[in-house]
Amino acid sequence: MQLGGKVVLVTGAQQGIGRAMALEFAAAGADVAINWLDDDSAAQSIADEVRAQGQRTLLVQADMGRLEQVQAMVSSTREGLGAIDILINNAGVFPRVPFLEMMEGDWDHVLDINLKGSCFCAQYVAQTMIAAGRPGSIVNIASGAALRGSPRGVHYAASKGGVLSLTRAMALELAPHRIRVNAIAPGLTDTAQPRYGSSEAEIAEMARAIPLGRMAQPDEIARAAVFLASDNAGFITGQTLHVNGGSYLA
Repeated sequence: MQLGGKVVLVTGAQQGIGRAMALEFAAAGADVAINWLDDDSAAQSIADEVRAQGQRTLLVQADMGRLEQVQAMVSSTREGLGAIDILINNAGVFPRVPFLEMMEGDWDHVLDINLKGSCFCAQYVAQTMIAAGRPGSIVNIASGAALRGSPRGVHYAASKGGVLSLTRAMALELAPHRIRVNAIAPGLTDTAQPRYGSSEAEIAEMARAIPLGRMAQPDEIARAAVFLASDNAGFITGQTLHVNGGSYLA
């Protein structure tokens, strides 16, 4: 799948799945805008790897929970790389909090970034696509937790459930503009996120419970996103692709 000449904006790209997204899209021939928040050296390292693949790149720092920064990020991407063809809405947080101890601030922090930030980032990008008269693709990163829940993650599961509903509603509204909107719901993935609050032994046990017997690797999630953004998925919109090793079959 080749995406030569395309411009992709990847939010939350400084590590984990976001990093893999930036590199997989660069490998497919796209120029990549790398959104980062608080790890400049990691972002610079990813940018160097993108350039090493012969693609243009742009670093755009923004807090996805602050809409004025999100809007500035989209504007900077257009100015630096040109019209945006693909948005990967990957930025998200999952601070574990027991439900009975959760405060309003805990809820607001997670929903502001995971749901509100994703919604308005997609809106800003879609507006630029429409203004440029170009078709486009938006891929929202949800989570299997949206369907099965997650201990100490009521706020996170609610935000990712919202992302799934957001995906379907946006797909309907944006279809007349030739903008496709889909979601990926990763299962247990080998990143830092599942290691917050879980030991390596606990993670290994969770991995063994997956029918394919292991965690996903970040590049496997990224390759699914490249597919959804490509012409090979040109008649797919409003769908959620579960990349979870068959977890729901167990």
